[in-house]
Formats: sequence, structure tokens, C-alpha cells
Amino acid sequence: MGDNRLEPLMLSEAERLTLRGWAKRRTTAQSLAKRARIVLACADRLSNTAVAARL
Repeated sequence: MGDNRLEPLMLSEAERLTLRGWAKRRTTAQSLAKRARIVLACADRLSNTAVAARL
């Protein structure tokens, strides 16, 4: 259950493409790739608990 008081995270298609690229590229630093996956999961409206469990 997410905090409904917060605005949902909205990403443009260009932002999503950039984040997906960082998450999948083999040469991306692992810390950046993980952050990209976290932001993408949050943009998909997963709860913080679900994001933490998944990643």
C-alpha cells in the first residue's frame, strides 16, 4: 500500500527509454542500473514495499 498523499511519479517516454537503457546496458555502473530499475518500478506505481522486495 503506497502513500496516497504523494503525487504519482510520471515519466515521459524519453525518460523511460533512458532509464531502461541504463538498466539493461552491461557497461552501466551497477549502482546506476539499480537506481534506474527503482525509478521505473516506482513509475509503474508499485508500493515501496513491493519495489524493495522485487529489487
